[in-house]
Amino acid sequence: MVGVIPVPHRRLVTVPGVAMLAGGLTAFAPAWIPAALAHDLARAPRRLPLSRMLSFGLVWSWLETVGVVASTSLWAAGQSSRADAHYGLQRWWASRLVDGLRLLCDLRIEVDGLELLAPGPVVMCGRHASIPDSLLPAWLLGQAGGMRPRYVLTRELLADPCLDIVGNRLPNHFVDRNAADAAPELDAIERLARGMGSRDAGVIFPEGAVANAPRRRRALAKLAEQDPARGRRLAGLRHLLPPRPRGTEALLRGAPDAAVVFMAHVGLEGLDRLAGAPAHLPLPAPVRVHLRRFARAEVPAGADFPAWLDDRWLEMDAWVETHS
Repeated sequence: MVGVIPVPHRRLVTVPGVAMLAGGLTAFAPAWIPAALAHDLARAPRRLPLSRMLSFGLVWSWLETVGVVASTSLWAAGQSSRADAHYGLQRWWASRLVDGLRLLCDLRIEVDGLELLAPGPVVMCGRHASIPDSLLPAWLLGQAGGMRPRYVLTRELLADPCLDIVGNRLPNHFVDRNAADAAPELDAIERLARGMGSRDAGVIFPEGAVANAPRRRRALAKLAEQDPARGRRLAGLRHLLPPRPRGTEALLRGAPDAAVVFMAHVGLEGLDRLAGAPAHLPLPAPVRVHLRRFARAEVPAGADFPAWLDDRWLEMDAWVETHS
């Protein structure tokens, strides 16, 4: 696999690219809006999926551009290391993206247990069923009294200029999933969680990738071969991928007092690929989010942790099955 393009070469491509996309979609709106509407009226007149998708692309590209300008302004003012300013920018960006999805894709979010996110420190383990659900923890934590997320993200997301610039100024770790030696990555995740306080949350998606049926079949087959006992325990998963415990364990080692919050949700299925997204727009039902918190005393350590995480994952999978 080709490695991530290093800074600053990466930003010389991504930043102008997103700005050009915003400008191009704006300049050519008189052409693409009627063309997209004509396409939708002929194929899906009640849903207008292509028009919604392109319109959200316009909103996203402008939010990215504004975010880059704001982060550059902070740098020019000598504030590039000021965490509170960047967390404020992150909350604004996440909230405006959610607003865009509400307006254009009929996103409605119903949350059960928002009050469980605070106080910190917490380690938040989320289901990863789609591209947009990685936005949910930042938005939820912002709603919970301005909690500050520390994300474990994949390096591929560095192609997003705002995530790249602001994400690298805040305590996050962009993990290399294909590293030959996982030890440095796990050490970095453990360091990420150190020093978390009452307003902080370490965020991780233990599945390690967006879940879909083919990926789940491959993951379960591989697990059955490598660890037959775990494979049998998790063979009944219908919606989630088997969790990878080591990253979550590393966060918990770094934050020995942190509680654990699990984030299950339904309503974003089918958005695991951009190409398939129009078929699921507008969103037909509210996105339901279910949060469940465990005090640290309830969380086992060492050799008992993977089985405990597996049990929570099976419970989450059952919740998704019930509420799908």
